[in-house]
Amino acid sequence: MLFCRPEHFKVWKVYKTYPQHIMNKKVIITGATGMVGKGVMLECLDHEAISEVLVIGRNPVETDHPKLKQLIHKDFSDFSGVKDRLKGFDGCFFCMGISAAGLNEEEYRKITYDYTLSLATVLLDQNPQMTFTYVSGQGTDSTENGRMMWARVKGKTENDLLNLGFRDAYMFRPGAIIPLRGIKSRTKAYQFMYDYFMWLVKLIKAISPNSVVNTTQIGLAMIHVLLKGYEKKILVPKDILILSARK
Repeated sequence: MLFCRPEHFKVWKVYKTYPQHIMNKKVIITGATGMVGKGVMLECLDHEAISEVLVIGRNPVETDHPKLKQLIHKDFSDFSGVKDRLKGFDGCFFCMGISAAGLNEEEYRKITYDYTLSLATVLLDQNPQMTFTYVSGQGTDSTENGRMMWARVKGKTENDLLNLGFRDAYMFRPGAIIPLRGIKSRTKAYQFMYDYFMWLVKLIKAISPNSVVNTTQIGLAMIHVLLKGYEKKILVPKDILILSARK
C-alpha cells in the first residue's frame, strides 16, 4: 500500500443534524491503536450522531474524550468473561488486522478469522440488531479457494460475518490508504513510505482517483453505513469515497 503525509491533503467534513431516530449511536471499535482504527475512532468521537465509543484492545489508546471508554482485554479468543460490558451497542467497526508476512496459514487464520468471529459471535448474542463492519482488503477471495493464503482467510472471514445473522453487515476493502490527522504507522517500513514517497501516491491518485482513500473517508463511510445503510455489502474504494461524501 502507498501513503503520504496528511498536510498534503485537505478534507472537508460537513455534518448536519440527523433525525432523532439515528442519533445517539453507541459503537465498538477494535484496532484503535492501528492506522485505520485510530482514524475511525477520531471520526466517531467528532461525529454528532455517535454518543459513545468503546475501544477494545490489548493496550490503551492515548486519547482522552468524554465519549470514549476503553476495555483492555488480552485474550481475543474468548470474550465470554466481558460479555456484559458489550451489551447495548448499535455498531461494531472491526479494524484490527495483521499482515500475513512471516505467518503460516494456521497462525494467520487464528488472528484474522478466529479472533474476529469470537468477538462477533458474542456481540450478536448481546446486540442482535447491531450493524457489524469489518475492514478486509483489496484482493480478498470470496470463493475461499484461491492461491493466496491471506485472501482465502479474509474471504472466509467476510463470508461467515455476512451469514452470521447481524441486522446488517458490511465488508470494507480499501486499497491504498492515506493517514490523516497526524496518524502515524506503527510499522517503520510503512512510515518510511509515508515520509518519502508522497509523489508516487499523488501520481496514483491522479491516474486512478477511485483507488486511493484516506482514514477520514473510511471513518465517515463506516458511520454512514451504520446510520443509513448501503446498497452493497462489500465496499471497494469507490464505494468508500461515495459514502464518505454523503451528507
